[in-house]
Amino acid sequence: MSDTLEAPRAHARIVYLGPVSPHWEIYFDHGDRSLAEEFRARALARLVLLPRDDPQFRRNRERIVRDAERERISLEWDLGRPEDDI
Repeated sequence: MSDTLEAPRAHARIVYLGPVSPHWEIYFDHGDRSLAEEFRARALARLVLLPRDDPQFRRNRERIVRDAERERISLEWDLGRPEDDI
């Protein structure tokens, strides 16, 4: 494993839309379109029915973060509460 950091291949912003479904949207600022669409599909599958206060959300958020790290996608979360944003 290399100690050098590789540049992200894409940047995603995951936004909590509110308590009424759909709860989430994922926006990409830059990156490969097919990579973005594949990541969006996987991430939304984990988030589709989960509001941000659901206990399952925290577990699925960590899975999404690991997926993004594997794909070298930088993430930004907008949960609608400044103290919870990562």
